[in-house]
Amino acid sequence: MKKEMTKSLPISKRMVYNSYLKVVEKRGGAGIDRESIVMFNANLRGNLYKIWNRLTSGSYFPPPVRTVFIPKKQGGERPLGIPTVGDRIAQGVVKEYLEPALELVFHGSSFGYRPNRGAHDALEQCKDNCIKKAWVLDVDIKGFFDNINHQILLELLGQHTQEKWVLMYAERWLKAGVEQKDGSIAARTKGTPQGGVISPLLANIYLHHAFDKWMDEESSACPFERYADDIVIHCSSKEEAEQMLAKLKARMNEFDLTLHPEKTKIVYARNYQRKEKHDKESFTFLSYSYQPRRIKGKFGEGNWLLIFSADICQNAKTSIRTAIKEVLRTQWSTQPLEWFAKRLNPKIRGWINYYTKFAKGETYGLFYYLNELIRKWIRNTYKIGNKGNLFKKYHQIQAANPNLFYHWRLGIK
Repeated sequence: MKKEMTKSLPISKRMVYNSYLKVVEKRGGAGIDRESIVMFNANLRGNLYKIWNRLTSGSYFPPPVRTVFIPKKQGGERPLGIPTVGDRIAQGVVKEYLEPALELVFHGSSFGYRPNRGAHDALEQCKDNCIKKAWVLDVDIKGFFDNINHQILLELLGQHTQEKWVLMYAERWLKAGVEQKDGSIAARTKGTPQGGVISPLLANIYLHHAFDKWMDEESSACPFERYADDIVIHCSSKEEAEQMLAKLKARMNEFDLTLHPEKTKIVYARNYQRKEKHDKESFTFLSYSYQPRRIKGKFGEGNWLLIFSADICQNAKTSIRTAIKEVLRTQWSTQPLEWFAKRLNPKIRGWINYYTKFAKGETYGLFYYLNELIRKWIRNTYKIGNKGNLFKKYHQIQAANPNLFYHWRLGIK
C-alpha cells in the first residue's frame, strides 16, 4: 500500500485488477503482439504489476492497434481495431474512472454502450415514437468512428474532467498507431478504433455534445433514439423532417462529420390512421426493420389492421442463414449431430434473445431452415431416400434428444 501512495497518479492495483476481470469476461482476441488472454495469464501477477506501474508513473504508452476486417451485413468490410490484452486493461481503468460522472450528464435517449441500457430499450422507444410521430429521419453518419476530430474530442473531454492524466492517456490512445492491410503501422490523425475499450465512451462524449444536447436546445419537439452513431429522429411533418435534415447537416459539419447522402433518408411511418403513400416507408435500426405491416384486427375474421412496427431485418436473416450453413455443412456427415449442436447453440441462443423483441415468429421461421439442414444431414448420414422415413428418423432423434438444439427446447421442431 505504501508503494502505491508514492505514485503520482491516483490509480490503484484494485482498479487494474477489476479492469482485468472485465477483459477476461468479454474475452476477445489477441492484439498486435499476438498475446492471448491465456498467454497473458501465464505471468498474470507480473503483467498486471507492469500495467499499474506504468499507468501510475505516467509512462504508459499504448502499442499499435491490430486491425481485422469483418464483413458488413450490407456488403463491404468494416475495420475492427483490436488492442492488446494489456492495453484493453489499461483502457478499462480510465473508462471505469470516467464513466460514473458521465452517466450523470448523458442524455436519456442515448442507449449505446452504457450501463443498464441497451438496444432493446432503444428499439422499444423507437416503436413508441413511430406511433406518436408520422415522419422519421433515419440518420447515417459517414464513417463516424474513423472521422472523429481529436482536438475537438479532447476539448469536449476537458469539459467533464480536469484530471490531466486522463486527458493525457486519452490523447495517447487516440494517436496510437494502427495496423494496415499490408502489415505496416500508420499514425492516426483522426478517429478512434472500433474495438477499443474506451472508444465507445469517447464516441458518446463526442455525439453527446455534437447531437444530443443540441437536439434539446434546437429541436426539443423532435424525440430521437441514438445508439452510438445509429440515430433515428421523429418529426410531425415532412417539412419538419426536411428542415431537421438541413440543420443536422450543418451541425455535423461543425464537428467534421458528414451525413451519408444515400443512407440518410426521410421515411413516412404509414399505418391505418395515416392513409397517404410515399416512396420511402421503411427503415432499419439496430438490425430491425420498421415498416407498415398487416396484423389481425380485434373484430373477428377477415379484419386486418395496418400498423407500423418492427421485426428482424432481411440482412440479419441472410446473415443468420449464412452463419448456420457455415457450421452445418451437410456434407460433413462424419461429424455427429452433437458436434453441430455444440457449435450452433450459443449462436442460436444469442439470435433468439436479440431478435425476438418484436414479431418473434419471423425469427423462429429461420430455425425451420435449420431443421431442414438437420434433415439433410440425417438423409446423408443414414442414406435415407424416402421422405416419410426421413421425417420418421428426424422425429425419433428429437424424441430421444429434445434439448439437443436450443431452438428445439422452445418448440421449434
